[in-house]
Amino acid sequence: MKKEKKKVIAFIPVRGGSKSIPLKNIKKINGRPLVYWAIDAAVQCEYIDEVYVSTDSIEIEKTIFGYDKDHNGKLKCVQRSPENATDEATTESVLMEFVEEIKSNEIVLIQATSPLIQAKDLDAAFRKFYLNKFDSLLSLVRQKRFVWKENNDETVHPVNYKVESRLRRQDFDGYLVENGAFYISKYDAVIKSRLRISGEIGHYEMPEETYVEIDEPKDWLIVEECLRQRDTQTSKKSMLKSGKVKLFATDCDGVLTDAGMYYSDAGDMLKKFNTKDGMGLSMLKDNNIILAILTGENSEIVKKRAEKLGIEEVYLGCKDKVAAMDELLSKYDLGYENVAYIGDDINDLELLKKVGYSFSVADAIQIVKDSVDYVTFRKGGEGAVREVADLLLLKGGRDNNEFN
Repeated sequence: MKKEKKKVIAFIPVRGGSKSIPLKNIKKINGRPLVYWAIDAAVQCEYIDEVYVSTDSIEIEKTIFGYDKDHNGKLKCVQRSPENATDEATTESVLMEFVEEIKSNEIVLIQATSPLIQAKDLDAAFRKFYLNKFDSLLSLVRQKRFVWKENNDETVHPVNYKVESRLRRQDFDGYLVENGAFYISKYDAVIKSRLRISGEIGHYEMPEETYVEIDEPKDWLIVEECLRQRDTQTSKKSMLKSGKVKLFATDCDGVLTDAGMYYSDAGDMLKKFNTKDGMGLSMLKDNNIILAILTGENSEIVKKRAEKLGIEEVYLGCKDKVAAMDELLSKYDLGYENVAYIGDDINDLELLKKVGYSFSVADAIQIVKDSVDYVTFRKGGEGAVREVADLLLLKGGRDNNEFN
């Protein structure tokens, strides 16, 4: 029977015959069956139309039907064949069995053994996938470890650094490692290659703690503690973000500009702004969102750019951005939960930690990127503010032509 064609399908393979942890895919972790955490991410992802869990176990199938959150009809369960339920069966063979029966435009393979995956990871990954027109995309984690390889004579040699110039951890870019959380691919690419990823392959970098996959009992303990901590943080954030964004503030240099310093022949300093950012700010203003620029620079250029965009709240030479924001909140009778702010450097950090919605540009310093809710794909001065404006106005998803 011909199946209805869907744009994006999620595929979650869960086998009943786990050896290290019996029926681990439905064993409760942080109070819920392991597979539920992967299902959460899939059904809450705005890009995914249907979520299929493939299993050989009646017990797992019953657990899937008992999934404890609303999924708007997205969630389905399919049986895999006996030959693809053995210890020798590969994930690729299970995937191929599935795609030959149910067609789609794109498919994302999600591993139940990586329960730290969240819908926001999938949403951001799909945006990057469509924006760059990749054939496939996989989740990776950055590891800052020095890797060694064993030689035949029992000696060892370093793989990713030189012993005579050992880097400090903060100066080491590290290397990217698969965490096994998810793999996005065009359906046609999977059919042609018979692989989960192929062609032009992009990546989505996930937090370092998501490196652990649940294969052994010790992994279970580590991941369960991470889930507990995440639930606590999520609870705090949901309390903080009970209000809607009513004020959007931005840094200037490194956010609205590329942080470059340009000079004319006459010695006049110039700054390069992005017209897409200007349009994004205008869109926010048209939606009655108050706009503000908080910058440590005392530049007439910034003042003129703000005037052109109709931004009245401009703080030049701003050394204490929290104090400036306190003044704005008092003026407009707002709370921090109503504020969105985007920055890029250390002088933005204190304010970013207080606002309801925090953003950084792609080329911000690492400590800032680690502290915010969302890191843009674009660099400062290259449309990062427009990207945030689209997200705040719910225009950054699948209906935005820029991502299709």
